[in-house]
Amino acid sequence: MQDQTASDFTRSRRASLTAAIFLMATSAIGPGFITQTATFTATMGAAFAFGILASILIDFVVQLNVWRTVSLTGMRASDLANAAIPGSGYLLALLVIFGGLVFNVGNIAGAGLGLNALMGLDPKWGGALSALVAIGIFLSKRAGIAIDRLIVVLGLLMIVLTLFVAFASNPPLGEALRQTVWPDQINFATITTIVGGTVGGYITYAGAHRLLDRGLVGEEHIKEVTKAALSGIAMTGVMRYILFLAILGVAVSGAVIDTSGKGANPAAQAFQAAAGELGLRTFGLVLWAAAITSVIGAAYTSMSFITAFVPGIGERGRNRATVAFIAVSLSVYLALGTAPAALLLFAGGFNGLILPIGLSIFVYVGWRRSDLMGGYHYPRWLLMLGAITCLLTWYMAAKSVGPILAFVNL
Repeated sequence: MQDQTASDFTRSRRASLTAAIFLMATSAIGPGFITQTATFTATMGAAFAFGILASILIDFVVQLNVWRTVSLTGMRASDLANAAIPGSGYLLALLVIFGGLVFNVGNIAGAGLGLNALMGLDPKWGGALSALVAIGIFLSKRAGIAIDRLIVVLGLLMIVLTLFVAFASNPPLGEALRQTVWPDQINFATITTIVGGTVGGYITYAGAHRLLDRGLVGEEHIKEVTKAALSGIAMTGVMRYILFLAILGVAVSGAVIDTSGKGANPAAQAFQAAAGELGLRTFGLVLWAAAITSVIGAAYTSMSFITAFVPGIGERGRNRATVAFIAVSLSVYLALGTAPAALLLFAGGFNGLILPIGLSIFVYVGWRRSDLMGGYHYPRWLLMLGAITCLLTWYMAAKSVGPILAFVNL
């Protein structure tokens, strides 16, 4: 009986780690990232490969520091921030919740675009239907298990379908690899936007809070948490590069991709140019899968910050708040006249501006507040990388405010 119990616990722990990896990965590979990648690849060509590499390197440092610190302290990000710097947790919570709302409006918009490409459904009807599916999941009595399983299945589906289109588009691999490390041009606004779309705002904390809810806390789990963070980042990195190659192949073929942002759907155009009608339908399924998992991830993670204002709220209360959050996101989306693609670009840029604030707090905790981590001696090399990345994200945010707003015509 003890062996059976230990085996069940091991399987449960492994499932929790896998779910956290996929929650982070699917949140990072949402409709915002897909739209951003299509837009920037069409305008910058192979030079955008450097932006992909930069975002992956930044993600490694950010996720390792955040996941490890949350696990070591056993505290949610907002509670940890308040313990380290009184009042900062409230600011972080407000920014993440607002950023998550902006992103979730974009996610619902992406779901609408996906069903439009897949079935020809009006984007607003598609967005509403997808939001209702997400609400139904959180109203389920077994919401936690349903979320974990759905995210893993849809995450794998996204990777397989995008890989198919990447082969079909026949991209120039040699040129892409060269410009990954030696680009013809560097655009900080695009890097900030793509970083914001993959690790900015709520996305930074998605997997970490999922592990916290599953009880994987303390120094005894630090190796597993670190491995999970690295696996999640590696998965998102592979997916980003595959998507970039798929669209690059189309861009260099001479096909025209509309990146005006005024009702345009550049990623759909790229998939259709690569594989015809099948490519368009494939894109619709990929985008919808990315969107619905991101709706779930954004809502779940944003509402996990509500504990900063309602400390005693339990899982049931958070699920209700999550349902309300999705409903508000849907209402805003239906009321907006902004073109979905432009909204998705703005969402990534905005969350990229939030990133340095939270990262600064976590780096401070690692340097100065070992008492919050039970006296754990945090690796100095990781803190140094965290400090350098923190300065870099502040610099990119400062340089990118104007270009991001101008790009989406806001």
